[in-house]
Amino acid sequence: MTSEQTPVPGVRRRRALRAGAGRPPWLLFLPALIGVAFLVLPFAGLLASTPWSELGGRFTDPGVLAALWLSLATATVATVVSLLFGVPLAWLLARTEFPGRRVIRALVTVPLVIPPVVGGVALLFAWGRSGLLGRHLDTWFGLTLPFTPVAVVLAQVFVAMPFLVISVEGALHGVDRRYEEAAATLGADRTTVFTRVTLPMVLPGVGAGAVLCWARALGEFGATITFAGNFPGTTRTMPLAVYMAMQRDPETAVVLSLLLLLVSLVVLVTLRERWVSA
Repeated sequence: MTSEQTPVPGVRRRRALRAGAGRPPWLLFLPALIGVAFLVLPFAGLLASTPWSELGGRFTDPGVLAALWLSLATATVATVVSLLFGVPLAWLLARTEFPGRRVIRALVTVPLVIPPVVGGVALLFAWGRSGLLGRHLDTWFGLTLPFTPVAVVLAQVFVAMPFLVISVEGALHGVDRRYEEAAATLGADRTTVFTRVTLPMVLPGVGAGAVLCWARALGEFGATITFAGNFPGTTRTMPLAVYMAMQRDPETAVVLSLLLLLVSLVVLVTLRERWVSA
């Protein structure tokens, strides 16, 4: 190699740094590996206990199909409802100043930390026949929400919408507001700025939040069984079906768990990666 081709020391050092940048230090690699193993091991145990020869018959069981369809339908409706109310709420928390904003933000995130059963009890005392709002629905319109498919959706929205709000609010904080200011300077009103400038920029965050919201709604158990009950074909979702099967037929519970895991995994891998990388 000639002197003109020989890299200067600074260049060699930068190349060495770039080459070693992708190598994780053992101080981080080993705990990360243990963490992955801890999270994956239960699924390995599930796969090892699956009665593979009986999967076809169990998957086509009418009760399983009814629970799966109810879970997919209610989780999708709950996600749409969360989008309708969660995106404006996230924008309000991220872009406006008003008294009690911190309290509102804390209340929005409370469903993330309380036991889901507590959420179900709270929903019951809010929307039940004797609840804060439920009594008026029953008196004025003759509507009773608990122990109906609507109650399943309400329970799922209650526990899942905070995931969407947090994701969208974080995306809004990361947006360069100069684009919005430029659009306003050019004469765009607030609605146009939001729909034509802000929303397209935060769309990956909205998509990722919606996927997480849907996955959380799909797996909801505690609030659902407390507020909506466990009636086959009406309010028995897949998590509730797994719980009931575990008491009488553990193999069926394993099959149902595997089915729910596969559905969630497919959705998370296909949709979330698409939105996050967008």
